[in-house]
Amino acid sequence: MDNFDNFSASEKAEATELQRMIAVEQQKAQFQAQVHNFTDVCWDKCVESPGSKLDHRTETCLVSCVERFIDTTLTITNRFTQMVQKGAH
Repeated sequence: MDNFDNFSASEKAEATELQRMIAVEQQKAQFQAQVHNFTDVCWDKCVESPGSKLDHRTETCLVSCVERFIDTTLTITNRFTQMVQKGAH
């Protein structure tokens, strides 16, 4: 859908905006899938037997797991941004 030769200027702008909106929604869906995966991984790794409240060890494990996930996600996002910026030039 990159070929907009037969479109008017306003149609090209609308098509470009639609592509941008689709890309944003795809990114949201991908992030949501990552969150679900991360939740499964951290739960399986840290929670031995669910109870009415978390013990200290479980809470510490979950916090560490979440922090690693956030750090990794930020690193990947920053790297992706750099690649996109290099590709735009």
